[in-house]
Amino acid sequence: MVELETKEQVVEQVLKKTVNIHYELVLYNDDVNTFDHVIECLINYCDHDVLQAEQCSYIVHYKGKCSVKRGTKNKLQPIKQALIDQRLKVAILQY
Repeated sequence: MVELETKEQVVEQVLKKTVNIHYELVLYNDDVNTFDHVIECLINYCDHDVLQAEQCSYIVHYKGKCSVKRGTKNKLQPIKQALIDQRLKVAILQY
């Protein structure tokens, strides 16, 4: 005989799965910001070291976009806003 799950058990399972959903902060290319500005922002707001920030800026330039940070949506939201305040084009995407 199959045991049916209670509503609370189903809700708990769904919540556990949604907590583990991962997001990434994606930076998009634009024709406004300089390499130096983008690199500085990645260092200041995404905790990149200089080499990582330079590499991401080149990927954005040549590929059009680059994932610059991964984490929970709550963790990425203030970083996204800080980058938007610096006139960078960014989005939080689920992966």
